[in-house]
Amino acid sequence: MYFKRVFQSFIVGFALIVLSSFSDSTPANYAGSVKMPFKKYGYSARQAAARLLDRFTFGAKPGQVNELLKTGLDAWFEQQLNGSFNEDNLALRLAQYTTLNLNNETIVNKYMNAGQLLRFAVKNGLVNKDSIKGGDKKEYQQKLRSLMQEQGFKPIKELQSELINQKIIRAAYSNNQLHELLTDFWFNHFNVSITKQQCQQYILTYERDAIRPNIIGHFEAMLEATAKHPAMLEFLDNANSVSNSKAKKARGLNENYAREIMELHTLGVDGGYTQADVTAVAKAFTGWGIRPMIHESPAKNLFERTAKDNLEKRGFVIEGDFLFRADKHDDSAKTILGKNFPENGGYKEGREVIHLLATNAATAQFICKKLATRFVSDTPSLNLVKQMAHIFQQTNGNIKAVLTAMVNHADFWNQKITREKLKSPFELIISAVRATNAEVQQPFQLYNWCAKMGQKIYFYQAPTGFPDKAAYWINTGALLNRMNFGLAFAAQKIPGIKIDLLALNNNHEPESTTDALNIYSNLLLPERDHSANILRLATMVNDDAFAAKINAAVEKNSAIEFDAFMEDAIKPRGNRTTEKQERNKNNQSIEPIIGMENNTIIAQVVGIIIGSPEFQRK
Repeated sequence: MYFKRVFQSFIVGFALIVLSSFSDSTPANYAGSVKMPFKKYGYSARQAAARLLDRFTFGAKPGQVNELLKTGLDAWFEQQLNGSFNEDNLALRLAQYTTLNLNNETIVNKYMNAGQLLRFAVKNGLVNKDSIKGGDKKEYQQKLRSLMQEQGFKPIKELQSELINQKIIRAAYSNNQLHELLTDFWFNHFNVSITKQQCQQYILTYERDAIRPNIIGHFEAMLEATAKHPAMLEFLDNANSVSNSKAKKARGLNENYAREIMELHTLGVDGGYTQADVTAVAKAFTGWGIRPMIHESPAKNLFERTAKDNLEKRGFVIEGDFLFRADKHDDSAKTILGKNFPENGGYKEGREVIHLLATNAATAQFICKKLATRFVSDTPSLNLVKQMAHIFQQTNGNIKAVLTAMVNHADFWNQKITREKLKSPFELIISAVRATNAEVQQPFQLYNWCAKMGQKIYFYQAPTGFPDKAAYWINTGALLNRMNFGLAFAAQKIPGIKIDLLALNNNHEPESTTDALNIYSNLLLPERDHSANILRLATMVNDDAFAAKINAAVEKNSAIEFDAFMEDAIKPRGNRTTEKQERNKNNQSIEPIIGMENNTIIAQVVGIIIGSPEFQRK
């Protein structure tokens, strides 16, 4: 019962802390260069360095505070913005992933999705289409496997595995951490999902070609790049959107992309647009599609037989894998957000809509609030968002300038909201790798844990992307799984993950569990006050059955009675054990750990720290 009460208090305290928020509205310094006012707000240089590492990396590595101080805070942030740190080591780690440099045409003809493979098999007489449903499933699958081997096709899961693996490796080992954070942020903003068969083959190149090159440039460039990429064209169905007057089949105008480009990508749900605007935008984007890429398909054969000059004369536009089909475009006049677009606008019309949306004041407000929510607070102040939006509009949506304004603003340095943000499961696993200098040999094992904790990266089905607020990630099962991850990770029970915990402490063994808690708290979470957290964790470290209890709780997913948590959390201080009494009690139970076999106590200490509320916050 005592263990349960302590653990309940531990998690409720965490939940209450991460859900609180506060924002200062002091005006910011908006010079073009980075000028962080950290001293003015009570930070030492070391504390400011740790703050930057918390928010602009996936987590500090051992000794990185000292490295940052040598570089200089302002210079380090400038280099992070520019992505100018050396990446030779990362390149070596990524060299094993052969799909990373493939183009879309190679991918769609080598890593076929299920629908393509079936059509190919039927076309070549290997499968009888009419007998698939009633036939032998195992025989059917064997025929497809044989076909893939004969034709040199690869399972699409291999493509997806490399996509996932490279993301984990980049996040863990890139020296240009801000670029990795921004790639993750913007992919989430312009979300597409592997769960949709039509777009799953294009997601690797979508992140590589549409998102990554534009993360610190002008927002409009990224908006256009995502709009024209096959992954987005398929995910939100714009590749099949045709003028109703030119539709030869039942399929005609599709408003999915038009709605989401306004609601999710630019203006926001309160951006002042109407249903009439949605319909008009959908019409403006009719004809925006994908050039035929599947070998020996009728569409590709026809496309290749038609001279490019002839297509261009007819108003077609070919840019890489993007194809504007003038014969499918709605040529009528349109009015969008009060602006008139004359008839026969063609391809240029869609680009003008993108410019109109990208430069709208509501877009500046919406995008800057999302950036402030990601990097500052779950509830950013109106002043901070207003100032960032002002810079957004002044610089035509220059993301680098907006981020500079954000880090120069008083709100970023407001100590009342320091470590208010909660790590997502992906951020948690990567921060654990970085904090321990872990060697990741099987990245997909970490993905499995990430999915178990509720974040199946690249698989989020809604176009909204994963929510970026603490409340989304806080629930009983998720918190238990986080603690279980910490214990499994530190104990090296995750295949393909190697850690040398003693090396982090220069191969010196701590003298006691309290000593271990102090040493590893400071190593894993530099420049923080760990006294209160160590008091909470000491009881768990000294409970020999702690790991077993967490495992049992995860399996049941019901060990935490939330009402009891809340009741305990709001009890008057006089009804609780005093910190001094708790400290004395814990000291009485401390056992020396020198010589413990396989350093199991050190692993438990590190695992509990990683699973603790303090490590979850950033």
